[in-house]
Amino acid sequence: MTTFLQQLVNGLSLGSIYALIALGYTMVYGVLRLINFAHGDVYMVGAYVGYYLSRKMRGEEPSILGAILVMLGSMLACALLGILIERLAYRPVRREARLTLLITAIGVSLFIENVAQLLFGADPKFFPSLAPSADFVVAGVRLTSEQLTVIAVSFLLMLLLRFFILKTRTGKAMRAVSFSLDASKLMGISTDAIIAITFALGSALAAAAGVLIGMQIPKIDPLMGIIYGLKAFVAAVLGGIGSIPGAVLGGLLIGVSEVMVVGYLSSTYRDAIAFGILILVLILRPQGLLGRVQKEKV
Repeated sequence: MTTFLQQLVNGLSLGSIYALIALGYTMVYGVLRLINFAHGDVYMVGAYVGYYLSRKMRGEEPSILGAILVMLGSMLACALLGILIERLAYRPVRREARLTLLITAIGVSLFIENVAQLLFGADPKFFPSLAPSADFVVAGVRLTSEQLTVIAVSFLLMLLLRFFILKTRTGKAMRAVSFSLDASKLMGISTDAIIAITFALGSALAAAAGVLIGMQIPKIDPLMGIIYGLKAFVAAVLGGIGSIPGAVLGGLLIGVSEVMVVGYLSSTYRDAIAFGILILVLILRPQGLLGRVQKEKV
């Protein structure tokens, strides 16, 4: 039982990272019906921004304030990157065929990966310690301060996003645009601004995930966004792409499933489990766990 609880805690910590990245996928899809395959690379850029910001503060002792500043700086940088990607890459082809948007997203992803290798180098880098580290043992389960921080910060950001979407005027506009882009324009909503804000929020959450993974697994590299991005996409599909609670649920389930497979079977199947789940979802429930079947008039 102790082993199971330990793996559950490890899975929730990893799943929180997937959930934060999956939120970006599901928000963009909800507004534009676009799978932004460059989103995983924004997560990678967020990790690198956090790495260089933390090196600037290396002379100081690890502190909670320093970790918060690094995370906020990374989130701001990636929010600007998300707006830039939407403005330069996606907005010019927004009215084109879905295939055009998909190819554009793949092209943006490859572009960011190659630029990152030129700027940051192909060799992996190791995150410095951002906050004081400590271990706790509760009922035989080992909890690290990094794990607790990842889970707490992830859920806080998710709750803040939920509040923003449900309670603020901009959030209501985002829901309106998600329901109907053309009707939102007729109602006087600046759809371009709302779409840009959606990209900014999703990219900021991905950056937060990048900093949190740097705290927990301090090794980062320019291609780290590929596998994490794909697994977060699977999480979004599992929960019901377009559904924010679904993205959170899907991320947690993928994280727990992955860790349980590693703990009880073999690490060989670590990456396979996520894509096996994707195949089952597409066969058995294509709309996802919390998604709804959408009928389109022809």
